[in-house]
Amino acid sequence: MPPELRLSEPAITPLDWLFARQRFGIHPGLERVRVLLARLGHPQQAYRVVLVGGTNGKGSTAATLAAILAASGERVGLFTSPHLTQFAERFRVGDQDLPESAVAEALMRVRPHAEAVDASFFEIVTALGCLLFAEAGVTLAVMEVGLGGRLDATNALDPVLSVITNVALDHTEILGDTLEAIAAEKAGILRAGRPVVTDVVAGVRSILDREGADLWALGDVRAESLGWEGWSVVLPLPNGQHFSFRTPLLGAHGARNAALAALAAFRLGASESAIRQGTEAVRWPGRMEVIPTAAGGRVLLDGAHNPAGAQALAAALRELLPELGLERVSFIFGAAADKDLGGVAEALRPLASRVILTRAVLSPRAAHPATLAPLFEGLPIHLTHSPADALALLHGLAGPLAVVCGSLYLIGEVRPLLLGGAGEERERWQ
Repeated sequence: MPPELRLSEPAITPLDWLFARQRFGIHPGLERVRVLLARLGHPQQAYRVVLVGGTNGKGSTAATLAAILAASGERVGLFTSPHLTQFAERFRVGDQDLPESAVAEALMRVRPHAEAVDASFFEIVTALGCLLFAEAGVTLAVMEVGLGGRLDATNALDPVLSVITNVALDHTEILGDTLEAIAAEKAGILRAGRPVVTDVVAGVRSILDREGADLWALGDVRAESLGWEGWSVVLPLPNGQHFSFRTPLLGAHGARNAALAALAAFRLGASESAIRQGTEAVRWPGRMEVIPTAAGGRVLLDGAHNPAGAQALAAALRELLPELGLERVSFIFGAAADKDLGGVAEALRPLASRVILTRAVLSPRAAHPATLAPLFEGLPIHLTHSPADALALLHGLAGPLAVVCGSLYLIGEVRPLLLGGAGEERERWQ
């Protein structure tokens, strides 16, 4: 073939390179990410850091805390994972995701250093977030812990405050198969003599106490449901006073996560007006998120992928459904095959009128719909090949509310279909 007619190979974009590294798996440890950050000039030292760990509720707690601190006048970076639809969602400054082009350009600069230390996908993403936040001039970064705590890449940072939402059984193959073992891993983000706020139960709180941190535990929060508008919350403070605020987060667990964020904000010196402004302003897509449909109904999206998350979703539905005159609803469900799916289904089954089973097409970890069917035995069950097929079937079933839940990767594929946006056509492992 003449040289002028030779077909060139398609260019590998920075994100293509990064996503390919997902296949190398998860490698807990701090040595590689510490070296990577050092090669980048220690960008994480340019601002203060708050680490938010826990089994469930990390994202909504982190998002609420970031909104409060932004209302306090901080230039706040918010680092969360995984993303739902677009990679740049992982890096927010103020109330905006960073531009995809800026993220890709920074990743090009990180790549040679990451390859030199053989960094994993999440280690690269963590270091990239630190660099992006430094270059964006943030004064404080709220960083959601990825997995566990002690050996998670975010723990290479030096937090001025740590938050642990709760402890439940998840990722047991890595973190251990008891609450005590998992609590010990999550306690790794604490620092001796520095403040920590937590909502862990008394049975594992003693494990946190061993770290010598200055611990505040969330007390007996009083919350009044505002229905689909969220919650009115009364937060007890360590000085014996009480502080009231509102949050649009749904479910009693949403109210408690908001209360934990408010308590953390008090530890950081935020004013009462900033806390009220931030708690009312927070939005957390894909978690108890309501999306109106063209037919006048609603679709509730929630990443309930483990038994504790499914129980929280079920409790929220029991509180919200009577307002719509409902006892049961249609579910679209799909999840990763390595989760305790029996425990998830047990929590959801009593509230389901029918179940449409599907899978996130971009996630190789997703369970095949046929393998999920026995979990919902006794209910009308529909098997579909994709989220698009599941939504098409759902639209043919009249009803004021439907629930899409399970894997966040599934939520990430469903959400743009509902909103008319563009999805991300890359394989998802992490």
